Amino acid sequence: MSTLKLASRLDVIKPSATIAVAQKARELSAAGKDVLSFSLGEPDFPTPESICEAAHAAIRAGATHYTTARGVQELREVIVETSAKRRGGVRHRPEEVVVTVGAKHALFNLALALYGPGDEVIIPAPYWVSYPEQVRLVGATAVIAETTEEQGFRLQPETLRAAITDRTRALILCTPSNPTGSAYDADSLKALLEVCAEHDFWIIVDEIYGELIYGGFENRSALELAPELKDRMVVVDGVSKTYAMTGWRIGWLLAPTQVANACDTLQSQSTSNPTAVAQYAALAALTGPQEPVVEMCAAFERRRDLIIGRINAIDGLHARMPEGAFYAFVDARALVGRHAAGKRIESDVDLAGYLLDEACCALVPGTAFGAPGYLRMSYATSEDQIETGMARIAAAVAKLS
Repeated sequence: MSTLKLASRLDVIKPSATIAVAQKARELSAAGKDVLSFSLGEPDFPTPESICEAAHAAIRAGATHYTTARGVQELREVIVETSAKRRGGVRHRPEEVVVTVGAKHALFNLALALYGPGDEVIIPAPYWVSYPEQVRLVGATAVIAETTEEQGFRLQPETLRAAITDRTRALILCTPSNPTGSAYDADSLKALLEVCAEHDFWIIVDEIYGELIYGGFENRSALELAPELKDRMVVVDGVSKTYAMTGWRIGWLLAPTQVANACDTLQSQSTSNPTAVAQYAALAALTGPQEPVVEMCAAFERRRDLIIGRINAIDGLHARMPEGAFYAFVDARALVGRHAAGKRIESDVDLAGYLLDEACCALVPGTAFGAPGYLRMSYATSEDQIETGMARIAAAVAKLS
């Protein structure tokens, strides 16, 4: 067996917990178990037919070759127009847009382009699992800024101010949030941006869930609220969540010219262009009928109300009502320390394992998101599955002593 080693940079990162849980659930399903997955963050709806038809047409028209590394001009122009409408008229140029292989790729490009050894990047917790791992992979330090459920899982200005040092290179915000579903209203976001304005660092705002908002909540973009910070703000977005296009892998970033050019250069030496036909599918998504998005949002809102009600009816579990995305973030700390079949539940990781084994329901432990004692449940699944899954979970929790 070879004694050759892997690169040491891999020592600082861990595999994605969400993908790991989904994989274990698939393996159990393949073994004949009736596993209900509440783990992966993707809509269960099919990609709208108009988008699929546009992809077929693009193939027939010859969209099967290289494009420019940063994406086709037509798509970038439409992204500019769409962004301006969604962000209070603040406008970018097509040269300030880089189309990427999903929003995760946009964030990875930004990590390579903006952070390095000795830099610090502030990340509110609970956080999406890839934020700190990408920061660590490039040799920078992830500075975790804690939030609480009582604060709506929103970063507070005083917490942000306390986390800033002379090494702070960037702040990463996600609104609405994965994993909590929390979103910043205008006042809370303005308060954070006022602190940012006092210092000189990059502001990276992940708005991939920005169109998935419920209950009349008014979602506002940081770019709209602080256009004067445009020269050091980067917005990350894409079609994955809004249009049920996770597998098409099209995201993008809107950034100052120097950042966009740097990411374009990185992309030209790594992936080259995102898949050509997928770019034209994304173009159709942005310019085509939006009724499927409205219908999907309405379904998510019904599911949100259903799952939160079922969670809060179980003794020992609690979840706040999220403003957006499609996640319930479940406070399960009251169950840690209980016993099942003579075995003590020591952590949220143990609890998630117990629920997978006992209830055949796959949830993601909150530890993966920097929130021990919590569980993340995706409600991007049918109401029938939610009802069945919550009944199983209730029965499994009732067995804990």
